[in-house]
Amino acid sequence: MQIYRLGDEGPEILDIQHRLNELGFTLPEGEAGTYGEETREAVRAFQNQRSLRADGIVGPDTWGQLVEAGFLLGDRTLYVHAPFLRGDDVRALQRKLDALGFDPGKQDGVYGPATNAALREFQRNVGEEVDGVVGLHTIATLDRMRPLDDAPGRGIVRETEQLRSIRGHLDGHVIAIDPGQSDSRLADPLVALAHAVAAELARLGAKPEILSAGTDSATPSARAAIANTFEAAACVSLHLDEGPPGSSGPTCSYFGSQSTHSPAGRHLAELILEELEHELGLRGRVDRLTVSMLRETRMPAVQVEALVMDEVEAGSMQAPDATVRVGRAIAEGVRRFFED
Repeated sequence: MQIYRLGDEGPEILDIQHRLNELGFTLPEGEAGTYGEETREAVRAFQNQRSLRADGIVGPDTWGQLVEAGFLLGDRTLYVHAPFLRGDDVRALQRKLDALGFDPGKQDGVYGPATNAALREFQRNVGEEVDGVVGLHTIATLDRMRPLDDAPGRGIVRETEQLRSIRGHLDGHVIAIDPGQSDSRLADPLVALAHAVAAELARLGAKPEILSAGTDSATPSARAAIANTFEAAACVSLHLDEGPPGSSGPTCSYFGSQSTHSPAGRHLAELILEELEHELGLRGRVDRLTVSMLRETRMPAVQVEALVMDEVEAGSMQAPDATVRVGRAIAEGVRRFFED
């Protein structure tokens, strides 16, 4: 999809503004159809609420979640559909099932096989028709059970247990490497970094798979689906231009929102960050994000933002040594995830 930012105009901007208004963000009439300062600030506030990178730009992840936020549980009937139904209604259903002990998998807002299996198990346990359909009657039955939305769900408990048993060797594991979307002037250094990570992982015995050429040809959801088809043991998404304004060190993000997170993703992010800080001599941070590459992949996944814009513009990533050093640090963090 097209990316929308400050200064853009047209019916698409009006649609974005309408959705923001429906979600409670007040925008001035004078900006109707124009992506002005107030619209940008409203987008940033929405992104902060949703654990997205608050850059004030409407790209695929922000647009997708603007659409999803328009669905509340009960607004529509939920069932297995192709493509899968997505929305805050699905996320609310997953949270309720999880709190009651029925594991829907990752609370990703996608009504897929794991959520359908959890719903059917719930229906079987309460004596309802086991049809995998979420209508008003099933919702009322769920609410009568009074699920505690803030209780740790089975998904987090299961992943924490899996994290304890994942220790072994990196040898033979498929590691998906995603050269994340960026503007054209950063495509070459981004692809070079992906190949540097792949080369180091291969040297360590892993089987790296690079998902794309780092262009806008595939959406984040499509690239997440590719990683899933590889049945990768872990996924690393690389970005060079996504750092928050004023940052000077690496950021490693894992799937996480205000109500849930990936324990394995967090651990992988922490290990990669440790290696990057040691290699670059810069202090970084670990963050939670709900972007598609983290929430829609079925393996531990991390988004790595290795350098800030001014360093890339100065040509630091053009230097082979810098690229190799960053690639080596990321690969070492992945190795430690499996072997330490």
